[in-house]
Amino acid sequence: MSSTINYAKAVGIDSLAGAIIFTILYIPLFLWFVRKSFVHPTHVHYTLTFFCTIRVVAFVIRAVLAASVSAAENLSLVIADEALFAIGYFSLIYSAYNLVLDRILLSDPTPPNNPILRITQNRRLFRIAILLGLILGITSSSTTNSNGSSSTTTDSTHIASTVIFLVVTVLQAIQTIYLASKHIVSGQNRYFQEGKNSLGVRYGNYILLLISLLLVVREAFATATVKNSAKEANEHWWYPFLVVPEILAVILFAAPGLVPRQDEVPEPEYTLTNTAPQYATTPYPSTPYAAPYAGTHYAGAPQHAGTAHYAA
Repeated sequence: MSSTINYAKAVGIDSLAGAIIFTILYIPLFLWFVRKSFVHPTHVHYTLTFFCTIRVVAFVIRAVLAASVSAAENLSLVIADEALFAIGYFSLIYSAYNLVLDRILLSDPTPPNNPILRITQNRRLFRIAILLGLILGITSSSTTNSNGSSSTTTDSTHIASTVIFLVVTVLQAIQTIYLASKHIVSGQNRYFQEGKNSLGVRYGNYILLLISLLLVVREAFATATVKNSAKEANEHWWYPFLVVPEILAVILFAAPGLVPRQDEVPEPEYTLTNTAPQYATTPYPSTPYAAPYAGTHYAGAPQHAGTAHYAA
């Protein structure tokens, strides 16, 4: 007679109350960001809506696994839950990174002199890095053996994914510190000077610093326990150091005025071959017929009505 394995217990899923509480907490956040996606459409709100959706589904599955023995013995369901938790952080760190870069552009669209800062402001490179971490994370989550153990390759993949997310989280925090330092040096940023007076505008940089700190705490715990699966899966550590920082960060994202409208943000793009914004490297024509180049802000060019760009 073959014995059955409680896979949920093996990966640390035990508390039904915890799963239910966080499901309930994430539902209003999901509804909030769905609403914001319609009334204030930005990529940050879209991504946070996706994150909240993933977390609601993941905690519902976790509640089922904690409550039902038969569900806990279903390896596919446990793998699905683990994969969803891996997917979720991808969208959270991407939201934080994009929001910080948007507010840097609002503060001062001039690219930083430091080449490291310029390279790490390349959204395409950042997206490639977190996609790589995501793929490795999903792969490690979905290759658990039928006896509940993991192979050496799976462990190595999990470590690589964790390290990648730690690095991008630290890079995001560095960009946030850079944004805050620009605010301290230059005084009130341009977004504030445009007449906005909400909490997210007045104290946005401090809110973003707190979000970055919470994400660093989350990834520091994940990295510190990456080789200790028992401690990593222990809900007495997992909830306060991984789950709570995430939901606090999401709550802070809801601060009024923190996320600028998409049409308020200048559109310089950083590339591998040219890390400076396009408008800073393309010469402005001397002819008076330069107006047709609408949508691109050239250095020294007059501002035309209807554009959302700010002078450097």
